[in-house]
Amino acid sequence: MKRRQALQALGSVVLGWPLAARAAEGPQPGGRKVLLFSRSALYEHSVIQRHGNELSFAEKIFVTLARQAGCAVECTKDGRVFEGDLSRYAAVVTYSCGHPADLMKPASLDHSPPLSERGWKNLDASVRGGLPLVGVHPGIWFLPQAFGADCFAHGGQQAAKMLVSSPRFPGTSGLGPSFSLFEEWFSLIQFAKDLHVVLVQDCAGMSKAAPLDRSCYDRPPFPATWARRYGKARVFYTSMGHREDVWTNPIFQQIIVGGLSWTLGRFEADITPNIEQVAPQANDFRPPPK
Repeated sequence: MKRRQALQALGSVVLGWPLAARAAEGPQPGGRKVLLFSRSALYEHSVIQRHGNELSFAEKIFVTLARQAGCAVECTKDGRVFEGDLSRYAAVVTYSCGHPADLMKPASLDHSPPLSERGWKNLDASVRGGLPLVGVHPGIWFLPQAFGADCFAHGGQQAAKMLVSSPRFPGTSGLGPSFSLFEEWFSLIQFAKDLHVVLVQDCAGMSKAAPLDRSCYDRPPFPATWARRYGKARVFYTSMGHREDVWTNPIFQQIIVGGLSWTLGRFEADITPNIEQVAPQANDFRPPPK
């Protein structure tokens, strides 16, 4: 895709779903597919739940959004996919729910074949070698060392303010200094020092009345969306994406297309580490004992 076409496609997401769908570009001839992996071991989100052979709500939307980055998509819940040659994929996007040990167990909520240790190591080696990686919401657990953080819990769904800390990163155009979104917010921990933080979660206005909310959100601002390098790969993560209305939200769609486009090398961005400047106390937080 030419740069001008890519910019037009990315910008169309801001204007809403119908226009974005009409403006979507098809995949490049002969181009590799993006792999969307969504095996659910710990919890099966409604957005990723399939009914029969039909793709899930999130899968359908992601297929359309990926077209705006010039990519076709292969959607699977089959953990065996990672045992093959991963160079056939342009990028891996994960919405899987569970740490590797969870995803390696035979049983899953979607009755899909498990991930193997060989497949997981193959993925890690492929990403280190340059395979782009995108994580959405629970996908952070799939390869925490690549994403550069982990999640210990989440509280009740509520609105939170996102501070835009990298206004020139692809997908942030027109968002202004901040926005508010109703979501299931992950309380993230153990941040790598080399994160280029795109969105910071400000917990100041969040409800902390419930014990779990207090343990998750009584803390300083912390990264919620970011980019980094892991080995030779470009890696992008956003904690958003729990519910159907989030997946249809133009802000979320814009950020997903921007992050995917950057990992694929369609857009360049300065990803100088900025966590110490925009969320300096993020790693001071210690989760309460369970």
